[in-house]
Amino acid sequence: MGLVKRGEVYWVNLDPTIGTEIKKIRPGLIVSPDDMNVALPRVIIAPLTSKGQPLGSRPELVFNDKPGKILLDQIRSVDKRRLGAKLGEIDIQVWHATLLEMLS
Repeated sequence: MGLVKRGEVYWVNLDPTIGTEIKKIRPGLIVSPDDMNVALPRVIIAPLTSKGQPLGSRPELVFNDKPGKILLDQIRSVDKRRLGAKLGEIDIQVWHATLLEMLS
């Protein structure tokens, strides 16, 4: 896996999971800062979905011509080996303020 950057979206294998954790292989937004992404073998991701209930912690967007939500309530650290193909990027302005508000 080459350099992974904040704001990029990759296919992420989230299995195995427990309980209500989001599962399957799905798009994941890299939310960890780039200095961490370079230094560590894991990244912090937020899964994307086209379903799920709308919440203030789930910014809505259109990504690759499909409506969806960034599930900031389901952020998790994953080993970079869980990452598959890069799907694109999401501008930090779409999600960063919501993430900061959630964690403050």
